[in-house]
Amino acid sequence: MIGVTGSDSKISDRVPGLLRVTAALSWRFVAVVAALYVVFHVVGFLATIVIPTGVALLLAALLSPAVSQLTRAGIPRGLATGVVLVGGIAVVGGVLTFVITEFSKGLPDLQEQVSASLDTIRGWLKDGPLHLSDLQLQQYLDRVVETVKENQTEITSGALTTAATVGELLTGLILALFTLIFFLHDGDGIWRFLIRIVPRDVRGRADVAGRRGFASLVSYVRATALVAVVDAVGVGIGLWIVDVPLVVPLSALVFLGAFIPIVGAVITGAVAVLVALVANGPIQALIILAVLIGVMQLESHVLQPLLLGRAVKLHPLAVVLAITTGLVVGGIAGALLSVPLLAVLNSGIRSLLSESDKDVSPREVDVLEPQESGPVDTGGERVPDDGVVNQIQDALSDDTDGEGPTAEHSGRK
Repeated sequence: MIGVTGSDSKISDRVPGLLRVTAALSWRFVAVVAALYVVFHVVGFLATIVIPTGVALLLAALLSPAVSQLTRAGIPRGLATGVVLVGGIAVVGGVLTFVITEFSKGLPDLQEQVSASLDTIRGWLKDGPLHLSDLQLQQYLDRVVETVKENQTEITSGALTTAATVGELLTGLILALFTLIFFLHDGDGIWRFLIRIVPRDVRGRADVAGRRGFASLVSYVRATALVAVVDAVGVGIGLWIVDVPLVVPLSALVFLGAFIPIVGAVITGAVAVLVALVANGPIQALIILAVLIGVMQLESHVLQPLLLGRAVKLHPLAVVLAITTGLVVGGIAGALLSVPLLAVLNSGIRSLLSESDKDVSPREVDVLEPQESGPVDTGGERVPDDGVVNQIQDALSDDTDGEGPTAEHSGRK
């Protein structure tokens, strides 16, 4: 065994304290980045399992309050779970049927308006500054047809890939539904089983942090669903007033896009503006764009602060980075799950760092109450304890004095 000699100890003592602190933080940062890299790759490899489970967890956060209310009314939990699931499936099925029916009804009108818009574009190409002839227009059209024929193999391969994706989607839906049943029926029991892997001396803190994280998820899903409804209704009214076709399908698309903050609203709003531009013209498209901007301002400055509050308030940069990471790891589903995961981690870490949560029992945290998503201390921020402050001060004083740590410093608590 090789020991540390006196000369090595003296050299170590002469290393500036700030450099020692920086080195210690650096290797810990590298370890965290490496662990995150491994986690992201594992999640990407197991995406067919992780994504349905995450979707089931989101749905459980949305439906758990209804199951809890039925249980408090005296209905057995199994029956309450069945009632909520059947009711939810009936509502979703009815809405999907209505959206598909409205899409089928509005498609002929959209085709006519698109045809008229294409005629207008063709006339502009002939009579406008380009002065293209009918022969030139036909040649361009023939090139498009030839390009499609040349890439027929790729198109067929894409269709087969789409069919495989549909099969994976159905499998994921079945897995998500199966998982959701157990989350609603025995979610608390599943959590108690999982928390046993945590060491006993910190199990209580981890339990409280996990429950606060799920409470923030419940609050986030509730608020996001309400914001999505307001977005869809606001945009739908604007589309209806301007007489844009496919009002209901576009409103449904805006509703779904609202579950991906910032990015989803921009993408679905762009689709609505594009349909208005093609079907109705530039003036109507600008009106729809103004409606979208107004709805987004209402969402960001009124609805989200009012509904989400400080407990799950996330910085826009953190949201964008989380969505980008989710897209890289899991595509659209990853973007959908990234912000809720960030909200859970935000509340859980704040709970672990909070001094006020040390004496909180897990039974005191009601995960269905939005106010339980954060620790009780004011502002949700933790003041560093004296030990951390003293360590930093010791390192800086060592650097200033040019001497190693003294016995007085090393013994300070």
